[in-house]
Amino acid sequence: MHTQKQLDEKGLKVTLIEHPLVQHKLTLMREKSQPVTAFRSLLREISWLLCFEVCRDLPLETKPIETPVESMEAPVLSGKKLAFISILRAGNGLLDGMLDVIPSARVGHVGLYRDPETLQAVEYYYKVPHSMSKRLIVVVDPMLATANSTIAAVQKLKDDGAVDMRFVCLISAPEGIAAFNKAHPDVPIVTAAVDSHLNDHGYIVPGLGDAGDRIFGTK
Repeated sequence: MHTQKQLDEKGLKVTLIEHPLVQHKLTLMREKSQPVTAFRSLLREISWLLCFEVCRDLPLETKPIETPVESMEAPVLSGKKLAFISILRAGNGLLDGMLDVIPSARVGHVGLYRDPETLQAVEYYYKVPHSMSKRLIVVVDPMLATANSTIAAVQKLKDDGAVDMRFVCLISAPEGIAAFNKAHPDVPIVTAAVDSHLNDHGYIVPGLGDAGDRIFGTK
């Protein structure tokens, strides 16, 4: 069964992960009655699955090893360790699960908040690994709504030398995909859902509400 689908409708370029387990767990997360502990657990589980998909084409090399039976040339990841970049604060919800899968990955954080009046991104923190130009960079944030924060974060990473990047989110809006495609056509988007639209407050509809509030139990 194919787990990925490329969407090119209306000029939107995005990879939609249709794995049944991803879709099932995302439905559970959308339910407003889901308690914080269950929401966090589901997000962590989905992030494992998304990590497998976004890293499916990582380069490999071989090295000699000894199994209990004989020696062999076995595949291992090649090149510099990849880097996960979390867009704070909600990105940490995806980051934790991805580190379960690739614990050796380097980690960076970009702190941005959305101005409630202008909906524009305002930066307050930035700390990333060295040698960004030599690493695969996976940027994570659960929601791609207006895309203002994501566009700003990716541009900051490009300014720091990053050239091979992918963006992973749980839910995206067509408006956000279009804006991100326009700003960064070289950075693929991987998502578990493309929802209907944004409301007047810049929230994804039907969405799942504010991901950060649901992860951390805040209002």
